Amino acid sequence: VADVELTLLTAIALVVLVIFVFLPTWRAALIPAVALPLSLVGTFAVMHALDFSLDNLSLMALTVASGFVVDDAIVMIENIVTQHEHGLTGVEAALSGARQISFTVFSITVSLVVVFLPLTLMGGIIGSLFYEFAMTLSVAIAVSGIISLTVTPMICAHFMGKTPKISPTWVVSESIERLYRRTLDSYGRSLDWALVHRKLMLLLFGLTVIFTIFLYIEVPKSFMPQEDTGLISGQTIAAPNISFHRMEKLQDTVTRIIMEDPNVDTISTRVGVANGFSSANRGQMFIGLKPRSERKLSAQQVIMELAHKLANIPGINTYLQVVQDLHIGGQNNAGQYSFSILDPSLAGLDTITSAIEQRLRQLQTINNVSSDQNKAETQITAKIDRSSAARLGVTVAAVDAALENAFAQRQISRIYKSQNQYAVVMKAPSALQRSPVDLDRVFVPGTHGPVPLRALITIERTTAPLTVTHLDGIPASTISFNVGPGSTLGPALASVKAAIATMPIPAGVRIKFGGNAEYFLRSLRSEPLLILASLFAIYVVLGVLYESLAQPLTILSTLPSAGVGALLALLMTGIPLSVIGVIGIFLLMGIVKKNGIMLVDFALTAERDRGLSPHEAIRAASLGRFRPIMMTSLAALLGALPLALAFGTGYQLRRPLGVAVIGGLIVCQALTLYTTPVIYLALTGFGKRHARRIAAMPDTGQIPAE
Repeated sequence: VADVELTLLTAIALVVLVIFVFLPTWRAALIPAVALPLSLVGTFAVMHALDFSLDNLSLMALTVASGFVVDDAIVMIENIVTQHEHGLTGVEAALSGARQISFTVFSITVSLVVVFLPLTLMGGIIGSLFYEFAMTLSVAIAVSGIISLTVTPMICAHFMGKTPKISPTWVVSESIERLYRRTLDSYGRSLDWALVHRKLMLLLFGLTVIFTIFLYIEVPKSFMPQEDTGLISGQTIAAPNISFHRMEKLQDTVTRIIMEDPNVDTISTRVGVANGFSSANRGQMFIGLKPRSERKLSAQQVIMELAHKLANIPGINTYLQVVQDLHIGGQNNAGQYSFSILDPSLAGLDTITSAIEQRLRQLQTINNVSSDQNKAETQITAKIDRSSAARLGVTVAAVDAALENAFAQRQISRIYKSQNQYAVVMKAPSALQRSPVDLDRVFVPGTHGPVPLRALITIERTTAPLTVTHLDGIPASTISFNVGPGSTLGPALASVKAAIATMPIPAGVRIKFGGNAEYFLRSLRSEPLLILASLFAIYVVLGVLYESLAQPLTILSTLPSAGVGALLALLMTGIPLSVIGVIGIFLLMGIVKKNGIMLVDFALTAERDRGLSPHEAIRAASLGRFRPIMMTSLAALLGALPLALAFGTGYQLRRPLGVAVIGGLIVCQALTLYTTPVIYLALTGFGKRHARRIAAMPDTGQIPAE
């Protein structure tokens, strides 16, 4: 959490720096710098009321929010400063600027909150996980909007003064102002070219939409980012017929080799059955690594290094995996991902499990393939002669107790201390637990004294599995695996499903994915629906606010370029599209559409109040809103920069979010400043042509079909 807090403070500092650089006076720059902490403090208050805690996800939401909760304040301040530069006093500029821009700020805030509505309504584990994230972000946006509409104009009226001060107050700001003017002139000339070549720009927009869909299909996908938590879990598997004494020695050998690694700090191990789970030929271990700053290798690299050393131990296989903060599923498997095989026949289950396991070991996209099935081994069944036992006064409970005392571990007492308690366990010497011959030394109490156990039982040798697990009431086995080096979860699962599909699976056998693999497949199905639901919600809200069916489409036209940028950035940095990356795309949907809102709102106002043509209005809007668009986009970009460059434990969880936001903003700024004005003119011209068609038709009481 300390690393996330540092990321949050860095983001706040960068956002404040953007404000001080762009606004020409320190007074104007101070106001949004005050709005940022006020918004965060208000968010903390609501979080406390909702009983939220400061954890990785809520702090990550606040970090992202720091980049665009100032958007409303920047838009308001920039407009008031513009009015002030035109000769109005501070109070007059605040009243005029706030009156002119208040609807824009309200539209930005409401539509931004609506973006995260599908996230707050998600069900299941993922919905519960990201509910706090989405709510924290929504609250921060709402509080920011309220402050921008109330506190910000009031502070402007007080600080602006009566006399406009147009000249910048420091040398660096003056240089930035000259650079901004040259950039604005260049943008004006290139915009005129784009407005002349409208068909080319519309074609570019269409290609952007197609490219977004193509990238979404092609980009590697995963469930959650693989974190370096500094903790490794391991499972050791030996032959099913191994003795506990031999298993204990092999486990000690594995432990000794692991502890010799300079990256390992601590290790705890156990073997055999614990609380009814696992089996006698399996062991568990938890390896604590040294802090990341004290080791040269990542956790995954440590596993690869240990795997080569542990592979040379005969008689035992060791499977290691990095423990993740989020692991779905109750099974303790040797791999991070798993699927179950259900078969009513135990013999058939063992056969098909072995066949699938051998087939999957040939795949290059996965490794550490193992199953929880053990081959059936020799079992000694002791059948009690109940007639002889009754004649000698020996009960079945006495036979059970004698066998447990001789071959198991019976707790006979418990010692209680002031701060702890200790179980007293009775166990026979290992030398007397080696073979069925040791049954000759076991006696049970009878009516007339001890009775040899062999006098009461007959021994049969059969075969049986060590354990039988069930799923949905049907015998089942579980095959687990890890994603191989250089691959991602999406291609890995696809290769697993393809390999199983090529095998002759008996009619009664079912394959069921579980845990992280199951939720990854669910997320693949639900992510497009969530994005479409968010788009529909934005369209409905904007349609109500603007009382138009066409203008919301102009605003939404900014989104495809943001999607292209986010997916390209993830692809170029080698980061798969995970749930965190999708959250970044949701953020982009909220951030980049404000550009369209500012352009459309300003253009509609210019058409209505100044009588400008659509071409003149959208050009004036593009040039007039260029500075706030650049400021808000740069503030959001720098707010996400610490996430993209995150470090420390668990930084992998935050990095996809920052990379997606930065990539989307860069591409969006390069394209939408040209495509959005063209789409505005196209939809405006279409609407006017449609209106003329309706006006020219005779009044029949019916609306013509399109």
